[in-house]
Amino acid sequence: MSLLYPSKTSNENPASAAEDRYSVMVCDDSAVIRGALTRALESDPDIRVTATASNGERAIAALDDHEFDVIVLDIEMPVMDGLTAIPKILARRPDVKIIIASTLSRRNADISIQALQKGASDYIPKPSSSNHLSAEADSFKRELVAKVKALAARRRGRAIVSIHVSETTSRAKGSALAALRPKTPLVFRTPSRLQPHVLAIGSSTGGPQALLRVLVDLKRDISTVPVLITQHMPPTFTAILSEHIHRATGLVCAEGIDGEPVTAGRIYVAPGDFHMEVVRDGSQKIIRLHQGPRENFCRPAVDPMLRSIVAAYGPLVLALILTGMGQDGYLGAKALVESGGSLVAQDEQTSVVWGMPGAVATAGLCCAVLPIDSIGIHLARMLNGGRK
Repeated sequence: MSLLYPSKTSNENPASAAEDRYSVMVCDDSAVIRGALTRALESDPDIRVTATASNGERAIAALDDHEFDVIVLDIEMPVMDGLTAIPKILARRPDVKIIIASTLSRRNADISIQALQKGASDYIPKPSSSNHLSAEADSFKRELVAKVKALAARRRGRAIVSIHVSETTSRAKGSALAALRPKTPLVFRTPSRLQPHVLAIGSSTGGPQALLRVLVDLKRDISTVPVLITQHMPPTFTAILSEHIHRATGLVCAEGIDGEPVTAGRIYVAPGDFHMEVVRDGSQKIIRLHQGPRENFCRPAVDPMLRSIVAAYGPLVLALILTGMGQDGYLGAKALVESGGSLVAQDEQTSVVWGMPGAVATAGLCCAVLPIDSIGIHLARMLNGGRK
């Protein structure tokens, strides 16, 4: 996996470093969960839980007394729930980053997607009990801390570096890569002159909002190609995301099913906890789902999807990398452009976290790096062979 951390200077003294820690509020109606989340966050020396709250109303009141980088917000709470609190919080503090914490129920998945549309930056599956949290302490803590630090760094405008993390350990290994924020102008590739036969999209943090925007803009131009999406999401969430895409675009969109044919005009979303690939079966191309090893700590992951699409379609592939932490999709994108396909990425300014798109953009793999409101128009032109 590649986790994102803010780059720091080495001359910080202890006092200034303590003062510079990321400020977080934890809002949950359960005192046990508040305590568990606080301990998980403060296990990292760069994070300080400045306040806790038991409902949305108290969270809003705390904004008068503290400056927060990130708020970890429960959905179901008395007095004022998380969904109601989000627009009120953002009206007071437009730059604060909100992470929705919810249990893996269908209802909460749907509410979490709504919360992202209302302005939340990300979500995290919340263990249903303190025992569950204890049993998965390492993986949960790692994910929570990584998301908080990436979003807090984004709020403060810090450069982000990508750290390789072994799948067998929670400790970072190896040296940091170069900061993803480019110090020199981006280098672009010439787009393929071949008209694409498939559109592949990879996304993570901030992805649901970005996906809906791009697909709404594209809905009249993807009748001639299938669209395959890998969004980093747990089970249940991916099914709900598919329903939201269908309602927003009017297009047929559902989780991919193992063995189903890939058909133009349909949108296939990788199901949570399954890698989704495309394979040739005679004259057809079909979906293959499997629970192979996680890649970049993710399942589903973008890299295996892109590799399989390149193998199935050769150079006739158009791919898009949207906002997200880490660098999942980088290796698959490299294979894609080497085969003759074309790659577009979201720009830094409109990305919630410029990790995944930043990795491919700064490596010179893209033919375009664009703000979210320009991507749909640009892809439509490419899908129509440059005629639009």
